[in-house]
Amino acid sequence: MNSTLETIFRRKSVRNFKEAVIDDDTLEIILRAGMAAPSAVDKRPWEFILIKEKNTLLELARSLPYAKMAEKAAAGIVVAGNTLKQWGSGDLGYWVQDCSAATENILLAVESLDLGAVWTALHPYKDRKKIVTDLLGIPEHVVPLNFIPVGIPAGNPEPKDKYNPGVIHYEKW
Repeated sequence: MNSTLETIFRRKSVRNFKEAVIDDDTLEIILRAGMAAPSAVDKRPWEFILIKEKNTLLELARSLPYAKMAEKAAAGIVVAGNTLKQWGSGDLGYWVQDCSAATENILLAVESLDLGAVWTALHPYKDRKKIVTDLLGIPEHVVPLNFIPVGIPAGNPEPKDKYNPGVIHYEKW
């Protein structure tokens, strides 16, 4: 099996981190991976907010219902969609798909670097989006999709084998 497939199958959600710092070069590689994602008509509507400030991470951990692990994370990334850059408009725009592809690239990059991360949803929850928008000063035309705490895994979480041949349909349903 090649290294790309090994990384994909090894990827898991990490919710417990060691107290540590991740260097700026590594964080840049992770963000570059996000920006390497495909997007509709190559519009690249994503915006990334990199958070390293401990007080901000603590506030997000305290305020968001499923982001308690951010308390010990070395960094966090908010992936957001710029609705003025997306292909299409309004609910028919592609920012969600584009930013989801960027998010998966980030998660795979993190895994390939022997770090850990977890996707915590912000969109479509109005209350979660408001918390992040207000705290980080996000403009109205930019919609936060998710918050990804990143760090050095505490323990050795195991990936799940999610292959299920029962959901494969050949040629027709």
